[in-house]
Parts: sequence; structure tokens; C-alpha cells
Amino acid sequence: MARRNPNRVQAGGGRASRLPSRDDLLRFIAENPDRAGKREIAKAFGLKGSDRIWLKDMLRELQDEGLLKKKRRRLLRPGALPHVVVLDIFSRDAEGGLLARPAEFDGEDGGPVPLVAIRRQRAGRTPAAGIGDRVLARVFPNGEDEKGPAYSGRVIKVFEKRRRAVLGVFREMADGSFRIEPVERRQPELIVDAAFRGEAREGDLVEVEQVSESRYGLPRAKVLEVVGSIATEKAVSLIAIHAHEIPHIFPESVLKEAEAAKPASMNGREDWRNLPLVTIDPPDAKDHDDAVFAEPDEDEKNPGGVIVTVAIADVAYYVRSDSALDREALRRGNSVYFPDRVVPMLPERISNDLCSLREGEDRPALAVRMRFSAQGRKIGHSFHRVMMRSAARLSYEQAQAAIDGRPDEKAKPLLDTVLRPLWDAYAVLGRGRSAREPLELDLPERKILLKPDGTVDRVIVPPRLDAHRLIEEFMIQANVAAAETLEAARQPVVYRVHDAPSLAKQEALREFLASLGISLARGAALRPSQFNGILARVAGTEHEQLVNEVVLRSQSQAIYAPENIGHFGLNLRRYAHFTSPIRRYADLIIHRALISAKGFGEDGLRPQDAERLEEISALISATERRAMAAERETVDRLVAEHLAGRTGEEFSARISGVTKAGLFVLLPEFGADGFVPISSLGDDYYHFDEVRHALVGQRSGGGYQLGDAVEVRLVEVAPLAGAMRFEMMSDPNRLPGSTRSLHKTRRSIARASRGKERSPGRGRRR
Repeated sequence: MARRNPNRVQAGGGRASRLPSRDDLLRFIAENPDRAGKREIAKAFGLKGSDRIWLKDMLRELQDEGLLKKKRRRLLRPGALPHVVVLDIFSRDAEGGLLARPAEFDGEDGGPVPLVAIRRQRAGRTPAAGIGDRVLARVFPNGEDEKGPAYSGRVIKVFEKRRRAVLGVFREMADGSFRIEPVERRQPELIVDAAFRGEAREGDLVEVEQVSESRYGLPRAKVLEVVGSIATEKAVSLIAIHAHEIPHIFPESVLKEAEAAKPASMNGREDWRNLPLVTIDPPDAKDHDDAVFAEPDEDEKNPGGVIVTVAIADVAYYVRSDSALDREALRRGNSVYFPDRVVPMLPERISNDLCSLREGEDRPALAVRMRFSAQGRKIGHSFHRVMMRSAARLSYEQAQAAIDGRPDEKAKPLLDTVLRPLWDAYAVLGRGRSAREPLELDLPERKILLKPDGTVDRVIVPPRLDAHRLIEEFMIQANVAAAETLEAARQPVVYRVHDAPSLAKQEALREFLASLGISLARGAALRPSQFNGILARVAGTEHEQLVNEVVLRSQSQAIYAPENIGHFGLNLRRYAHFTSPIRRYADLIIHRALISAKGFGEDGLRPQDAERLEEISALISATERRAMAAERETVDRLVAEHLAGRTGEEFSARISGVTKAGLFVLLPEFGADGFVPISSLGDDYYHFDEVRHALVGQRSGGGYQLGDAVEVRLVEVAPLAGAMRFEMMSDPNRLPGSTRSLHKTRRSIARASRGKERSPGRGRRR
């Protein structure tokens, strides 16, 4: 423990010097979030030798007390913002200055959302920002003595200039008036006067701006733009595209640049066209950006080993830094996948043509050749810039059927030479995966199948095949090899990082598991294997689904970052996305970095781009979250529309969320959520038990818990908002043990964050 007297005499003589106090350390970390690693702190205070050991102990003590938290090798005050962050500007202060708050803030430390005062800047130095804009900003903590927001910020980039507009469907009422039907759950209905309808017609999806608000009656609005007709195909995803401001129309300059691109030549490339690489993808895939091959390692020093080759489309050759294609790709960040359409990151000329590894056609690629021991440990790898020719385009089902003894005409000639060696290599890599013990959550993914008119046909859970797992494991290893190569070359990297669960989430999970009679040890840094042990213990029991859900919710969110903290879920020390440059900008950055590191050409990562990796990481992390939200909302709207005519029917459901206001229920048959208000649960008084994720009746002691299978009746549907309200038909279950109120639970979590219930000898996660 760091209890050393801060006054000490230096060993070299009699000049007394002083170690920084706890307050000095906390103040420095708060004021310098970009320079708050141990090395930087030691340098700032001139600490050397044994003083660094003292600093290490003091910082650990401050973490145990909940006064500091560690994130991406940096120390932060709980609730503190990173140095570069995505902000939403929402208002002005009394002096007219802009106020913003973080676009994403999990609030896991229990504190309020921090406010940021946007600094005024000289005209022309950065894009002008205003209320409603989402911006990338560099933020600086204000002094504790200053009044007002905790941070000030400088705008680096404005994502999109937002109009103060909302989406809705234009409706012509029977009395001749016009109204806007909301497409967001919390959006009010609006009235449109005839003079403000513009070109809108019945059923049009429109952008409107509220022009007045009355104390009595509905607010009035003006139509700004007709987006399209709600009756057309793909209208539901169109709502999400506009609601989340996802760029979906390529500028003319981008399309011209894509059309002008010419096929790559052999210049500077190895000729791999005779290597029988194959693509294995979903049957409906239109772009193919990865191909694989495997063979036994003939080196007698590696008995039982294998060589795995992964080739990835060479997107960097066509999408050069700061070109129109590059700027648009960064603006989009990633492709967005809806049930009825794809919004691609790159135009079809690039993604579906020049960079798609088509069967029998020459295509440029970046490839990695990896050697594994018989135990599945990677013992070496090398990167190559090549020209390849895919030997076959196979679907997952096609490849799996061939291995299972049912090859079709296309797969049969490849069975012995290509497919069986792939599966043999997968078995070898599986041994390494088992030894690594990544987090193994069993959460099946659902897929919506649509009719030709764009409405829901049915929802399925596609089978999880070994063919899927094979490609997934090969891609993981290729991503690891990319990160290792760039680190060894001291080349800047955009890592894919996944932090361990926060102390607060650990404590909440620990208390929940205790309610089921399952212990989770304190004192040591958690590892994925501990979670796997818990999941194995409940497998096949009534608590299996519940525990899987709660363990998932305890995890941190994976993001992109230029600083490495490892990937907790995969249990990997270093990891970078390399394998999907057609649909993820992060992978394109890694390709450019590899080209620079290996001297493959002049189209690598420029120094000025390397300096912007912190900004780029924040941007693409935000666009990824935007895509996830849009995809989820589209599924909700499609299913709500599908069930709109079935009010009054009963459905089997599972409780997927518990709040103070009621229960969220998932319909497994359709893969969408609805809500059961707490007021409809009966005449008992229900209170929220946060520890056990349950609503518990005060008189009966019975209740409803996350993961419970229940029967519900559909009461109301708002298709355009994707909202469904249900009535609970199942009786409450008897819940064992006593319950605890929300505020008591929060107090226990806060105590855990301060370290009062934790071992002082807590180990550190690597």
C-alpha cells in the first residue's frame, strides 16, 4: 500500500524534495486526460527509480477507492470524458455560447451526463457548428473553481449540419385537415396547415419542422421535404436512414471516381493465381472480400502443424487517402445492413466489382500466410501483396454439406484438395482457441425473411455451422497477425479494443449471481474463463437464458482506439480489424498501415493520417453505434407492421428487459420487443429489484424476472414507431429470497466502486 511519507531526502544529497500528494495526482489526471498514463505522470512529477514504485502503488490505491478508473492505458476520473469525443450540441448558455453533451455516455459510475461548453473560434478555422449538430471535439476539463460546465471543447469536425426537423408520415384526414403521424416513439402528432403542406401527399414520408406550439391542441408543423412514399418497398429502412442521418446517396464526384478506376496490374505483386483460394459466404452475398486456403506444414520441425492463408481484397489500391472515395467512406464509417437493403460504405463499382473476389477472375489482394503448431499456437506469419484468382465461390451451407458427405457438383472436385484441409486446419486452430478460452456466450441471432413487397414473411434462427466458425476463427487469427505486424514495425494502429467489465458492473453481476447461489470471486482481475465457467454451470437449467443475458449486459462495448488495451471478450492481447475493408473503414486504415510497414507501395498510410487516428477512431466508433441502432429499429418497425392486424392475440414471449416502468418482452417467433407497463401487472404493488433484474410484488413476493418465459396479449401497435404494447397473461413466479430496493442496490454498487468491499491485493488485468 502507498503509505510512504511524502517528505523524503534524495539519496544523492541533502536537498529535500516532495512526492506529489493524492490531490496533486488527481488534479493532474483531471486536467490532462491525454497525458494520464503512468509513464507520463512520472515524467510530469520527475519521479524516478523507487519513486515510480510508490507511484504505481498510489495509483492502484486510488483505483481501488473508486477515485480513478483505467481506460485504454490512461487513468481517468470516474465519469470523465476522453480527450476526443463525439458531442451533440443541444442548447446555449446565458451568454449565447453553445452547450453540448456526449453522444454516448453509459453513466456506469452513477454520475450525471457531463456538459461541454463549446469554445468560440475564429471564423474559417473549423466548420461552424450550431444547435442540433453532432460534432467531433477535443475536450478539456475546466478547473474545479470554475462555474458552469465541467468541460470546454474545441470542434474538430461537424458530422452533418442538422436541421431542426423530424420525420413523419403525411396523412390527409376525413375532415380535410392534415396531420403528421410520428415515426418515433416519443414524438407527438403534428398538424400541418394547407399552406405548409408543400408537395406532400397521403402516405408520404416527410421531414417537417415545428413552427408553433399551442397550450391547447396539437403543435403545428411545416413540411420541409418529401423523402418518399411509405407504401413503397424499403420504406421502413428509409425511416431509419433519415432518422439517424445515414448517408445513403453517393455524391456525383464519388461515383465518377469509382467508375474511372481501372483494374489493378501485376506491378509490385506476387502471382498467387494458381493457389486454390476459395470464398465461403452467405448464399445471397454480393461482395466477397475474403478467401481462404489451408495445407499441412511440411516443415519437419513443426509436426502436425498447418499453414493457413487468408487473402483480403486490396481496397486500398482503389481508395486512396483523401480522395473523394476516401472522404465518403470515412463519412459513412461502415456499411449498414437492413433486412431489405444494404447501405454500402463504397460504391458498387468498387465493392461488388473491382474489389469482390469473384470466382475465376483476377483480383488484387493483401494476404497473410500463418503457421500454426499442432496445438494451435501461431508460430509465425508473413504478409504479401498479391494477385489471386478465386477457385470457387461457395456458401456456408454448400461447404458444410460437402464435409458432411453431401457434396454438390461444384464442391465435389474441391473436397479432398481444398475443403478437407480447411477443416483439418480448423481442428488445429480449435485447440488453440480452447486453450485461449474466449468468452462463449450462447445468444442465437435471428434473421428476418421478407416477401417481394418488403413485408415480413417469417423470422428464422439460421443454424450455426462449423463452416461459420471456421471462417470466423481464420479471420480472428488474420486480425491478430495484422496487429502484431504493425506493432513490431512501430506503425500506428487502429485497434479493436474491448475492456473488461467495469467495477460497478462486476459488483452488480456478483450480487445477481449470488441471488442464484452462484459465486463470483472478488479480488482478482476477471478473465473470460470465469464467465465461461458460470455459463457452463447453468447450461441446460431454467436459468441458462437469464444468465447469458445478464453476463452479456455486464460487458463493456468494443470500440476502435489508437491505444491498445487488448480484447477482453476474445482474450487477446492485441487485435485489429483487417479482414473487411469493403465494409469497414477501420480495416481500410489497417491495410494502408500494412502497405507502409511492409513497403508494398506508395498508397499506404500517410503521416498526416497517422496523426489523426484518435479522431478517426472516435468517428468510426460513432458510425458503428449509429448503424447498430438503425438496424435494430428497422427490425422493430418491420415486425410491428407485420403484427398490426393481430391485436387481441396471445403470444409466447420472453422477458428481455426490466425497468421501473415495466417489462420489455421479446417475441422469439419474430425477434422484436414490446412493452408491458407496470400498471397492467395486476393489483399488487410491484417494485424494481435491480440486483435480480426483476419486478417483485410487495404483498405476494412473486414477480417477473429477466429471461422468464411468459404469455402476453397484444394490446396496441404503432407500426411506424416500431412500438408494441402488451398485457401480461402469465401469473407472477415465486422469487426466492428477499428483495432490495433500487437505491440500496445503487449504494452497494457505489461502495464497490470505492473499493470498500474489495481486496487490497487486487491483481491487474494485462
